[in-house]
Amino acid sequence: MQKKVKLGVIGGGFMAQAIVNGAIQTGFLNPDDVIVSEPDESKRTLFLQRGINACNDNRMICHFCDYLLLAIKPQVFPSVAEELKGEPLPVLISIMAGKTIASILQATGAKHVARIMPNLPCSVGAGMSGIDDSMLSEQDRIFTRGLFSSVGEIVEVEERLLNAVTGISGSGPAYVYLFYQSLVQAGMGQGLSETQASKLAFQTIMGGMEMLRSTGSSPEALIAAVSSKGGTTVAALNSFEADDFMGSVKRAVDAAVRRSEELSK
Repeated sequence: MQKKVKLGVIGGGFMAQAIVNGAIQTGFLNPDDVIVSEPDESKRTLFLQRGINACNDNRMICHFCDYLLLAIKPQVFPSVAEELKGEPLPVLISIMAGKTIASILQATGAKHVARIMPNLPCSVGAGMSGIDDSMLSEQDRIFTRGLFSSVGEIVEVEERLLNAVTGISGSGPAYVYLFYQSLVQAGMGQGLSETQASKLAFQTIMGGMEMLRSTGSSPEALIAAVSSKGGTTVAALNSFEADDFMGSVKRAVDAAVRRSEELSK
C-alpha cells in the first residue's frame, strides 16, 4: 500500500465497526480514507466488503495514516504497544477503557494521544463520546472531534473523569436495553404478547426521553406530571423506592467505574 489514508484502525470489533461505518454513512469519511488492521479474517472480510482496506499488519498501517485509532481491548494493548514502539506513529486516538494517556505515551513512544470513550450507538449516528484531546493541535482536534461528532454527540471532559464517562455512557446502553427487556418481560407476565409488550415498552422509553429533551423540564417535574396521589404510578414508584432502585443504578455505575480503574493498572 502506497497511498496515505486519513484514518488507520487497529482492531476491527464492534466499536471499530460502529465508528468507521458511522463516519462513512454520515459522509465524514469515504471508504478509501480508512485502513483497518485486524487478525480475525472474518472481521477483515466485513470491512473489505464495504470497500475499506483491511490487513493484519499493525506496524505497516502506522506508515500510511494521519491518525491511528486504537480500538482494542485494554488487555491486548501491551502486545500491540510492543509492535508499535519505534514506528513513526501518527496521532493516536484511543478508545480503550482505563488506559491513560500517560501509559499510552510511555508504552508506544507516541508524541500525541487523545482519549475517547464512545458507545455502541455510534453505529447508528446516535453515539455519545467523552473526549480528552487536550494535547492535540487545533487541526488534530478538528479531525478527532469531527470523527466522533459524525457518529453522535461529544462532551469534552478531563481525562480523570473518563472512567466516570465509561460508567455512564460507555456501558450505559446495556443498562437501557436491560430496563427495556425488564419492562417487556413484566408486560408478558401480565398477559400481554411479546409483540404488544415490546411495542409498549419501546415507545414508552422513546417517548419519555423525547419529552425530556423537547420540553426542557426536569425529570422530577415530569415524574410529578405522570403521578397522581394514590394512583398507579405512585404505587410503582413506591415499589422502586422500596427496592432502592436509584441506589442500585448508582452501585452498577460504581462497579463499571471501578473496573475501568482496574484496567488502567
